[in-house]
Amino acid sequence: MVLRREPTARHLRLAAELRRLREAAGLSATEAAALLGVNRVQMSHIESGLTGVSEQRLRRLASHYACTDEDFVNGLVAMAVDRTRGWWEEYRGRLPSSFLDIAELEHHATYRRDVEFLFIPGLLQTPHYARAAFSSRVPELPQTELELRVQHRLERQRITVPYEAVVHEAALRIRLGDRAASRGQLAHVVERSEADHITVRVIPFDLDGFGGTWSTVMLAGGAVPRLDTAVRDAPHGTAFVDSEAQLHVFRTLFRRMKAASLDPERSRDFIHGLAKEL
Repeated sequence: MVLRREPTARHLRLAAELRRLREAAGLSATEAAALLGVNRVQMSHIESGLTGVSEQRLRRLASHYACTDEDFVNGLVAMAVDRTRGWWEEYRGRLPSSFLDIAELEHHATYRRDVEFLFIPGLLQTPHYARAAFSSRVPELPQTELELRVQHRLERQRITVPYEAVVHEAALRIRLGDRAASRGQLAHVVERSEADHITVRVIPFDLDGFGGTWSTVMLAGGAVPRLDTAVRDAPHGTAFVDSEAQLHVFRTLFRRMKAASLDPERSRDFIHGLAKEL
């Protein structure tokens, strides 16, 4: 089988889960390879995402690893057999691979959740705001790539799964353009929040005892909770987080931020009030 030149984050996640199952079963890669009738190198390629694995082989491995969580195994099978070439593939070789990985993650997600303190969440941004955000990047982006990033971000906004965003007042007040553009961005957030699948909550400055995390939180739901993914913006790129311990931290942080926020109706009224101040 031809090796993948650049496994996607989805390929790597499947590979990581198979490796975790094997290690939990106390088997070496060589022992697991023997169960499939392949060699150690081929097993290594499967567990590094360089090659795929068929449904039959995956279910055999799950059985030998004594994994009895049927929903989890079915979720892994769905990842293994999926051959979707989504709209994001148009950007391959034109944008960093992390942009494509996030779009693919959202395509397969069962829900999306965001916490933002300094910027309007990408899924709620206007073209003007997105362009201003990418323009502030250092080093400066070539104009062609900047426009590609804006276009890619706007296409991601077609998400249809349940989406919750918790936004701090600071993000709503920081202007990336003039007053008119800022009013337009606030109106856009309110308009988007009226969709049945989108919920926006605001954390106001005037909140007693709020320490917060002051850290962006992005969560994408998997077929089962064990396949959830958190995404962090790291200094040198985007990091996909999938360990259960770290996912627990992100879920807890989101719950705390949600609990500290205004309800959706009061949040819309709050945003309307900010727009009137401009």
